[in-house]
Amino acid sequence: MTEASDADVVFAEPGARWRTVTYGPILCLLILVLEIATGSSAHWFALLFCAALIAGFVALQVVAGKRHVSVELTGTTLREGTETLPLTTIDAVLPERDEDSWDDEDWESARALGELSGVPRRRTGIGLRLTDGSLVQAWARDHRALRSALASGAVAKPVSDVEDEHSENGADR
Repeated sequence: MTEASDADVVFAEPGARWRTVTYGPILCLLILVLEIATGSSAHWFALLFCAALIAGFVALQVVAGKRHVSVELTGTTLREGTETLPLTTIDAVLPERDEDSWDDEDWESARALGELSGVPRRRTGIGLRLTDGSLVQAWARDHRALRSALASGAVAKPVSDVEDEHSENGADR
């Protein structure tokens, strides 16, 4: 698997950050300092054990987040988690969901890219029509930035909000 250089990356979301591993041990250190400052007995072993346990569990979550929930758009590919999609297979970036509409868009029930069963939590789906006519959902936390990066340039042509072949009064053309 070849990694894209940083110069080629148009949009990126890491999925998780390694700094979160330090939050638990820092909290345990603060508790230890508080115990020493107040003159009560310090629980060295318990705090060290809790710090290591918390850091271990959070490290597992960070590895999973970086592998399954990261997004990277380069000049040639879109990687969503573990799935990489060549940009040449993207025919169009579909418009955002109309919040005032009662009807769901067709792309909202399409397969989400990556190996997850759906769009990950705290991410928003972006409808894509592929060159074979199928619909898929890309996703990102900053979905507007990814949408504009996908729609800009030669990546894909954006679809207008109205695609039907009817005139304004509803009669066929």
